[in-house]
Amino acid sequence: MSLALAQPMVADPVLPAEETETHTRLLKCSLEVEQSRSYWRHIDPSAAPPRAQRAFDESWFGARSMARVEVLLTNFRLRYHAYPHGLAALHAWPDMPPDVRVLVCHWHLQLVDPLYRRFTGDMLSTRRAGPRPTLTFDQVLRWVEQEGPTHWMPATQYQFASRLLGCAYTVGLVGSSRDPRPLLWPNVPDLGLGYLVHLLRGVRFAGSLLDNPYARSLGLVGDELERRLRRVPGLQFYRMGELVEFHWDFPDLPTWVEAVR
Repeated sequence: MSLALAQPMVADPVLPAEETETHTRLLKCSLEVEQSRSYWRHIDPSAAPPRAQRAFDESWFGARSMARVEVLLTNFRLRYHAYPHGLAALHAWPDMPPDVRVLVCHWHLQLVDPLYRRFTGDMLSTRRAGPRPTLTFDQVLRWVEQEGPTHWMPATQYQFASRLLGCAYTVGLVGSSRDPRPLLWPNVPDLGLGYLVHLLRGVRFAGSLLDNPYARSLGLVGDELERRLRRVPGLQFYRMGELVEFHWDFPDLPTWVEAVR
């Protein structure tokens, strides 16, 4: 299977889409790497989203209260159930390496949170290209004030800036929890990049497989991204001038995971 992608992908109305409306769900549910892992293991991808009472009774998330379980399930339905090809793949990949797991949670949070997507895919990338690749809390707070909705109160802006930095620190995009915070590039294993491009194949998003905030947030742009794409198992990537081709060995993300995990 092949696809030329010199231009942005043509939107398919049947596919699930990245979220574009700004919200504050990040204030209640951040990256949640280990809780996501438990969710992937317990759910049935072919069934309706689980009820909170079942997850609470079966201790999916340890000793979390019922109220906390409800918050987690609400957010995980949006992050994972909304992208069924991703959910099926995650359920079938119980031995996912820890470094890939963090990246998967990062990408799925980007999908459903446009402000986090712009922060990690654009703001941090711009700061890294500057003369001082560092970041402070006040700079992030000013960015939230400018980019967030005008009706947000100062307390909401402060909390959201804190959450953005906390998630970026967990992913490895910033190297410290104290100012000034150095900006870093986390390691992206070939299997992680493979998950991303196969995930994006089945999503409507702004950009193309060669230019998007998901890869850009991890420093994968231009020649570097193309070099890395040639190493992804189950994928052959070619460029000849302006012509770009992807040859997919597997029809979808779940099939790819079953073959390469």
